[in-house]
This record gives sequence, structure tokens and C-alpha cells, in this order.
Amino acid sequence: MEKIRITKSFTFETGHALYGYDGKCKNVHGHSYKLWVTVIGTPINDPNHTKYGMVIDFGDLKRIVNDEIVDVFDHATVFNKNTPHIELAEELQKRGHHVLLVDYQPTSEKMLSDFVNRINKHLPESISLHSLRLQETDSSYAEWYASDNQ
Repeated sequence: MEKIRITKSFTFETGHALYGYDGKCKNVHGHSYKLWVTVIGTPINDPNHTKYGMVIDFGDLKRIVNDEIVDVFDHATVFNKNTPHIELAEELQKRGHHVLLVDYQPTSEKMLSDFVNRINKHLPESISLHSLRLQETDSSYAEWYASDNQ
């Protein structure tokens, strides 16, 4: 049976700061992220199934990614909870800002690792996460491929 890849794209706005970094990104700043999520699987071959012919319903993939990533990270400021930025994070939270404290440096690379875990726990067994691409700026992106991580 043939395998087919399905891709859906998403956008969200997120701020962050990279503690200990030796460049401009040590300062709080934000990005208009673009995320491409690609899954792979075999189309459903049962003509009586409501999802007949689909690997996954685009709407189901959208729900998973929106619930786990877009709705969580959009218009949030992300800080590593193990850095001195914690004081700034706490002050922002007191003032009603949406702050995420994560246990990693909030680079595109580490965010992708987080996203893989968040998505994988919701995919049906018959579908695998194939790849993620997270574009941070017009000219910069990070990619994760399942084949590179087996």
C-alpha cells in the first residue's frame, strides 16, 4: 500500500530571549513564525469509513497543532525557566502578559523538539510525523525529520 505525506502550514507570533547568547537575540524580541507539519501514512481504504481516501483529515491535523502549539505559543513570550529572565517573566505575568516558561533555550531548534513531542502524543498509530519546518525569519528556518532521529 502506498504511503502519502500530508502537510499543513500554520502561523503564530511569539517573543523570546536567548539567555547567555552573544548576539542581539539575548534581548527580548519576537518573530512571525511559520510552521509546516508533515505526516505520513496510508490512505484509508474502507469505502464505508467517513475519512475514506484520507491519510488524516486536514481538520484533525489542524486541531492537534492549534491545540498543542499555535494556541499555546501565539502572542506569548517564551523564556527558559532556568535563567535570570525568570524575574522579567514573573513581572510580565503579574501585568497580565502571556508568558511561557520552558525547560530549554527557546531557539527554533529546541522549539521544534518540543513541538515533535506535543504533536506525536495525539497522532493515531497509523500515522507518523514525517517532518517539521519552523521558519523564524524570511531567510532562516530549522527542520526536523523523523528519518534523522531514528
